[in-house]
Amino acid sequence: MGFGQGVSGLNAAASNLDVIGNNIANANTVGYKQSAAQFADVYAGTKIGLGVRVNSVVQSFNQGNIEASGRSLDVAITNGNGFFRMTSPEGAVYYSRNGQFQRQEDGRITNMQGLQVTGYPAGVAGGAGVQPQPLVISNAQMEPRATSSITAKFQLDSRATVPTQAFASAPGVPPTSNMFNYSTAINVYDSLGNKQQLMAYFAKSGAAPTVPGGTDWQMYVTDVNGNAVGGAPVTLSFDNAGALQAPGAGAVTLTQPAANGAQAMAMRLDLTGTTQFGADNDVKQLSQDGYTSGSLLGFSVNGDGTITGSYSNEQTKPLGQIVMAAFGNVEGLKPEGDNVWSATGASGQPLLGVAGGSLGTLRSNAVEASNVDLSGQLVNLIVAQRNYQANAQTIKAQDTVMQTLVNL
Repeated sequence: MGFGQGVSGLNAAASNLDVIGNNIANANTVGYKQSAAQFADVYAGTKIGLGVRVNSVVQSFNQGNIEASGRSLDVAITNGNGFFRMTSPEGAVYYSRNGQFQRQEDGRITNMQGLQVTGYPAGVAGGAGVQPQPLVISNAQMEPRATSSITAKFQLDSRATVPTQAFASAPGVPPTSNMFNYSTAINVYDSLGNKQQLMAYFAKSGAAPTVPGGTDWQMYVTDVNGNAVGGAPVTLSFDNAGALQAPGAGAVTLTQPAANGAQAMAMRLDLTGTTQFGADNDVKQLSQDGYTSGSLLGFSVNGDGTITGSYSNEQTKPLGQIVMAAFGNVEGLKPEGDNVWSATGASGQPLLGVAGGSLGTLRSNAVEASNVDLSGQLVNLIVAQRNYQANAQTIKAQDTVMQTLVNL
């Protein structure tokens, strides 16, 4: 027996202790994957071995526990083998399971070391040669949207009587209560985001009904100044069961001329579902698709990686989508420190996609904890320590043999 076997055993045991110690040190590191040392025996043309060497150090990429964090930019990958794709300011590409992100003053999303999260900007679909780019959450004001569609459902009282006076409206001379049976306000928005209030007046008609046995109503629409809106009045025709027969869906368009720098307005009015029963006049549904401009209040990450912004005008819109990457051999990735890996020839080229399927889904306000089994590592530490001591004993025994030879 020579000293070489014992020395190699000490070196291997020391390396194993280093690996175990690193695992224990990173038991609370978000996104960390535990490692294990693998050993190989050493021979050189004889049946007597020359000791042991560390063959490789491999990482286990099993998912760690998902823990709530309370931060909207903490994102965990769940039920999948995907990685976040990140780039350095110099353009180097890295991959990580640590989703502790932050938003910089210029809107870029980065990890704590400054690597930029990549993805697809809003309105851009991945694939077909489209390359991911650093995501930016802009503070720009959301542009207003002019109303183009109004959906309304009314209940008109069949017990109402025909107004005693014909409907009339003009600036400064609003209609009086004896000209209509029911009225309600409709808020719309012009192309500059200015809110405009329209007034809808309903008057039961005394003329011969359009539908035999039914009833007609007139719907008059004016602006806040009392001017009639283009496309009004509208004749509402009900059958004797109280169901609206005319106008059909999409048959009515209300118009407003250009004013105060805003474009002219054309608004499709859908009255489908309006009824005439023996019940009080009421609004059952009233909605429109316009809105004013808005400031960004906050944002969240959805399960598919879409970043959705919330604005002061009570609207939301997508701001981008986080890209994910997968590898044919994750154990071939090279650890770079700071919770990131880089691709190698052994790992294969990254397969890019968006969250879902085998890549996993994203969960906001959560992080993936280290997958280190602390109790298991402490047991391994004891075993590695005993292994080191045993190899030290082989050197001690060889030293005793050598001392005996010297004393002969």
